[in-house]
Amino acid sequence: MHLGRPHRRPHGEDPGPHTGGPGAGQPRLGLTLIAASLCIFVVQLDFLALNLALPRMASELGTTTTDLQWVISGYMLALAATLVPGGRLGDILGRRRMLLGGLVVFGACSLAAGLSSDAGVVIVMRIAQGVGAGVLFPLAIAVITDAYPPERTLRAIGNAFGIGAVALALGPVFGGGVTELLSWRVVLLVNVPTCAAAILMVVAGVRESRDTTVPRSIDLPGVLAVAAGIALVTYAVDRSTAWPPGWTVGLAAAGVLLLVAFVLHERVTRWPLVALDLFRNKPYVLITMMATVANIAFVVAMYGITIYLQQVEGYSPLGAGLVFLAASVSAGIAALLSGRLGERFDVPRTIGVGTVVGGAGLFLASFGGGLWTYVPGLALTGLGYGLGWTMGSAGTQVVVPPERAGQASGVTLAVMIGVAGICVAAGATLIEVRAAGEGLGASIEGLLRWVAVGSAVAAVVIGGLAERMMPRTPAGSG
Repeated sequence: MHLGRPHRRPHGEDPGPHTGGPGAGQPRLGLTLIAASLCIFVVQLDFLALNLALPRMASELGTTTTDLQWVISGYMLALAATLVPGGRLGDILGRRRMLLGGLVVFGACSLAAGLSSDAGVVIVMRIAQGVGAGVLFPLAIAVITDAYPPERTLRAIGNAFGIGAVALALGPVFGGGVTELLSWRVVLLVNVPTCAAAILMVVAGVRESRDTTVPRSIDLPGVLAVAAGIALVTYAVDRSTAWPPGWTVGLAAAGVLLLVAFVLHERVTRWPLVALDLFRNKPYVLITMMATVANIAFVVAMYGITIYLQQVEGYSPLGAGLVFLAASVSAGIAALLSGRLGERFDVPRTIGVGTVVGGAGLFLASFGGGLWTYVPGLALTGLGYGLGWTMGSAGTQVVVPPERAGQASGVTLAVMIGVAGICVAAGATLIEVRAAGEGLGASIEGLLRWVAVGSAVAAVVIGGLAERMMPRTPAGSG
């Protein structure tokens, strides 16, 4: 499979009626792109920014960094659980309307979390933030697709991801600097004016759109089953060292049963949340798997290195943020390049090469030793893994029919982010268990090396399967 030209909307296909948009129903392309970019920006900013704020947050809120990792993983899991239904609700109720609702939820929860002095409230608000983010992410892409002509859509989406990727570069320095000089609360409170600006851009530049071919119904049992299943499995992993083994296994089993029930329900319901025949599309499945491997490695690496720099090496939050610039800037560059590279090179092979490069960088960074290893190691980590997960997100769009592109994107993002959230919880638990015997530094170094080698091996194996199973046909035929 070679990625060529983007899918084009079939002649005569109506994306749905438009109401309430600017210019008598015509979108303002520049404002639409800015609005979508701000939505992606605000979703991504808090992830890396709050990573560096975790130790200071834990100290002020009277809890441990391990417990407070739910500020990160809870946000990611809620985001993953909401991506598919969020996109579907936009199709049913109107994408512009739901985008505005997502911004209001995200901004309000940021305000509540930033003003709270209770760790539990902060975690709950972050989970609610993730719900808002799960609406923003797929619909930001959907309004670009609605506004731009087909031949300009992929480049516009790439530009939006590139602008949003600025958050990856700003996040560490902003989070570290603000936490050290002011307070970790500012990291959350800054979302309020950012969301307000995004709301103004949406009102001014985004036209209302909905897909009239989509039934006006939502698979509520499916939403509840998949969200609860993921949450139970992750919570079981998180509490494995604090609870008796029977409780942990029982909770995890309940989560797995809910996920099995979700699959069975989707097979028989009239309007499923996820059409399961999507998973019979081998190119789609393989690209999603490869993107998920890259995203897991990147997210776990960022979590582990955050703890290592501050609690082992003794870096201040600002100092750690400056070191993280190497990874975040290179990941942002990878996001900008991914669309252009995807138009010219074989997608699975490029993702595989990127993941191997990221693994090599992470392996180098895991040895510590100062800036001489951190900067080049983290730069390769961000570039390689960043290329893997951004190209994977785009690559799935050319191996599914145009009418399935939105659902395919939502499912891919949900898998990538949800599994990464589970792995962050598992990684935090593993660090805590091993630190008791070999020390915190050694436990983190060991985890990072396993992630580096494991991700590279997985990329090579899955890439080899892709070479065997995916025919080299022009884009759009898959």
